[in-house]
Amino acid sequence: MRAVRLFLCGDVMTGRGIDQVLQHPCDPALHESYVHSAIDYVRLAEARNGPIPRPVGPSYIWGAALHEWHRAQPDARIVNLETSITRCEDYDDKGINYRMSPEDTECLSAAKIDCCVLANNHVLDWGRGGLLDTVAELRRLKIRTAGAGHNIDEATAPAVLPIAGKGRVLVFSYALASSGVPRSWSAKAGGAGVSFLGDLSEATAGGVSDHIARARQPDDMIVVSLHWGPNWGYDVLPEQRHFAHALIDHGEVSIVHGHSSHHAKAIEVYRDRLILYGCGDFINDYEGIEGYEDYRSDLALMYFADISPPDGKLAALDIVPLQIRQFRLNRASAQDVDFMRQQLGRESRHFGAEFILAAPGRLKLTRQGLFGGAAEP
Repeated sequence: MRAVRLFLCGDVMTGRGIDQVLQHPCDPALHESYVHSAIDYVRLAEARNGPIPRPVGPSYIWGAALHEWHRAQPDARIVNLETSITRCEDYDDKGINYRMSPEDTECLSAAKIDCCVLANNHVLDWGRGGLLDTVAELRRLKIRTAGAGHNIDEATAPAVLPIAGKGRVLVFSYALASSGVPRSWSAKAGGAGVSFLGDLSEATAGGVSDHIARARQPDDMIVVSLHWGPNWGYDVLPEQRHFAHALIDHGEVSIVHGHSSHHAKAIEVYRDRLILYGCGDFINDYEGIEGYEDYRSDLALMYFADISPPDGKLAALDIVPLQIRQFRLNRASAQDVDFMRQQLGRESRHFGAEFILAAPGRLKLTRQGLFGGAAEP
C-alpha cells in the first residue's frame, strides 16, 4: 500500500491585516496598545515590501503554495487556524485579537484545507460566540476540526480524515498555557472552549494516550497537534521532548505536530515517528513589524510527511521553504532555502536529524535522520 502523504504547517493567521485585503473585511478597529486599526498592518507591510492589491481574490494569500500542493498531491492538508471566523464584537481584553470575516472563508476552500486544529491562543479572541461562529463556518465548508467545540467531548474528539484506499488519519488537538492559552478557555461539560492540557507530565501523556486508544480503529494513523511554548526561541524543553516520546511510546502516535513559535524549530525522528517541535508561521500579517528579524519568521515551511500504513512509521519528509511577502507566499530564494537547511540542521542535529537540498527549493530529511545510518550524499 502506498504511503499516506500529509501536509502540515504552523499558524495560519488570516485575520487583522490579511482580513482587510480580502473582499469582505471586518471592522478594522483593534483593541491593541499601539495600533488601533488593522489597516495599519497593511500599511506597515506595504512600507516594507511594496503595494498590496486590494481587494485580493480567495487564492491570493497562498501564492506559490498552490503549485507545491498540486505537485505533491497530499492526501490531507492540516493547518493550525489561529484566527476566529466571526463578526462578533465580544472581544477578549487580551491585547491582540484576530478575526476574519465569515464571508471570506473561500480562502480556506481555495487551499483545499481538510482539517483545522483550533486549540490555540487566538480562537477565543472574540469570546465563545466567536468560537462557535468559527466552528459553524468550518462545518459549512466541510472542513474538519479538532481541539475546540461546544463542550469538552466535542473539543477533545479527533478530526477523522478518511484517506481513500489507505485507511484513516485521526487528528487530536491540544493547547497549553505556555503558548498563552488561559485555563479559563478550557471546554467544559456544558460550555464551549478548547481542549486544554494542564501540564506535560507522564500522567497527562497517559491520559491522552488512553483517549487515543478509545477512538482509534485498527490501522488508524494518529496525529497529535500541540500549541505549546513561546513565540520566539529555539529551545526544546526536556518536558516537551519527554511528552512527545511518551505519546509515541504509549499512544503509537505517528506525528507530533507542534506549533506556536513564529519560526521553525527542531525536528526529531523517534522510533521512526516524526516530531515537529515548532512549525513556525505559515500565513500572517507581521512582515512590517520590526524586531526578531534574525529568526527569519518571514520564511514559512510546507511539511510533506509520508506515513507508511499500517505501521504508522515515517517513510519520508520533504520541506518546501517559502517567503511571506505582500501578504502572500512566494518562492524563497536559493540563499533563503540554504539558510533554512542550515538552521534546521543546527537545531535538529543533536536529535539525529539532518537535511539536504533534494531539488531546487526543496529540502529532505536524510536517511541518517530516519534510520540512523549514513546521510545521503
